[in-house]
Amino acid sequence: MSLPYTYVIQQITDESGTYYYARILELDGCQSTGDTFEDAYESIKEAMEGWLEVKLQHGDPIPEPIGDESFSGKFVIRLPKSLHKKLVVEAKKEGVSLNQYALYKLSK
Repeated sequence: MSLPYTYVIQQITDESGTYYYARILELDGCQSTGDTFEDAYESIKEAMEGWLEVKLQHGDPIPEPIGDESFSGKFVIRLPKSLHKKLVVEAKKEGVSLNQYALYKLSK
């Protein structure tokens, strides 16, 4: 329970009203809801406890939390030649490398 799992809580508004939906990113199916952010947070902690309990009872594997060491900071992306050219031109206009320009655009 004290491991650094990734909690995702988002506000939802649909035909049933406004509420908060919570889930644990690494634990497939571990989810809950609440009327407020705080309710959803408390509810997902209870759901996580139950989820882990069931997995342990059945001897099922429990995923590890996603840690920073899982990421290299690098990924490869394929894109159309026309977009590649456009990004290169824009980077040159700004006087930065394509990598710096792409990082800037992604961080917005």
